[in-house]
Amino acid sequence: MRRRTGATAPLALRDAGPPPSGCPSGNVLPGRGDTCSAGLGPDTVDADVPAAVGRMLVGVLGEQVARAAEIEGTFARDVAARVARFTLEGGKRTRSQFLWWGLRSCEDRPGACAVEPALRVSAAVELIQTCALIHDDAMDRSPLRRGRPAVHAEFAGQYATPGTAEAAGRFGTSAAVLAGDLALAWADDTVAGAELGAETGPRVRHIWRAMRMEMVAGQYLDLYGQIAGSRSASLAVRTAYLKSARYSVERPLALGAALAGADEETTRALCAAGRCAGVAFQFQDDLMGVFGDQDRTGKPSGGDIREGKLTYLLAVGRARAMERGDRAALALLDRCVGDSELDAADLERVRAVLVGTGALDLVELRIHRLVTRSIRHLAAAALEPSAAARLRSLFASVAGLRTATVRGPAPDGVSSPVPAGVAEGGSTV
Repeated sequence: MRRRTGATAPLALRDAGPPPSGCPSGNVLPGRGDTCSAGLGPDTVDADVPAAVGRMLVGVLGEQVARAAEIEGTFARDVAARVARFTLEGGKRTRSQFLWWGLRSCEDRPGACAVEPALRVSAAVELIQTCALIHDDAMDRSPLRRGRPAVHAEFAGQYATPGTAEAAGRFGTSAAVLAGDLALAWADDTVAGAELGAETGPRVRHIWRAMRMEMVAGQYLDLYGQIAGSRSASLAVRTAYLKSARYSVERPLALGAALAGADEETTRALCAAGRCAGVAFQFQDDLMGVFGDQDRTGKPSGGDIREGKLTYLLAVGRARAMERGDRAALALLDRCVGDSELDAADLERVRAVLVGTGALDLVELRIHRLVTRSIRHLAAAALEPSAAARLRSLFASVAGLRTATVRGPAPDGVSSPVPAGVAEGGSTV
């Protein structure tokens, strides 16, 4: 980020690239006397939520890396500054947008006192996302993230010398675990530093604690599905629910509602909408992992296939092949799923099976149905109209839809991937 006039830039921000989207040179917003890190009015945040959260992150991360430098220079340079750069340089701030528009949908004109804590908690959410991505890439041995080397790969490359590739790889994975842990610690620090009221504070902290544990639980189920060789569609949905739906959509919305002091009925409606949209989000991510363009996703195509991940898409593909008695398709899936050396030709054959069995069409249809349900839940709540419209657009966006207009009901025999309890606001899958 840009240096402040007359001050030395914190280590995390040196050579970290351009400011976040929408953040002008220096630290003053055009036409206002507010700095990039504080003092923003709600209308300014409305205009560009990612930029506002980015400004907050600049201040939060600058302070954290400065503290790290006081502890140990190599650690600050290699780990703390890398975590800061990773957090500042990428991502769409989707979770922050859900938090902000959740708040705005419950409180039409939040005062200045509500904006600062909302941005701080949003920054914390971005840091917990940093933790999740760094750990996820290390566990999956994914070499790329956002079109660049993943953090564990960066660490390995930094210290690799001829003949030390294996040792450097182990070092990179271990260092990435520490980097993810540091991001999580910073996230907790950021929430702890937010000025929350006597009623708001306990609500926010309760949601925050639940979100952290749910994220870890979902990541563990992701690993468990692989080692157990599970082919269960219900486990795939449960994993999607915890790994993505909760912490990516539902919990950020709940945090926004808590910060706005929303009533229980409104909060329930927002959370129900978030659960449905969040599962759609993960299903769309599964589709992109198999059929997506690496230039668009920033990750190698087919990674889930090579890792042998239990995704809903693969579970449906197997189930459809079994229903049809398609032994050739089942044999291909058995041979290819989990093959870390899978070549492009076999990946294309797996894609053909998922298309030919109808799995791709079915998952796409269920994504549409889930978004439809999420929008119905929003419509049932007394929300500020323009903010609710933003949420509808976000739901469509994360589900890979151009608009929030979706297809009609599924054909006979096609059930919802999310049991009624969740779709209607329950807490289990």
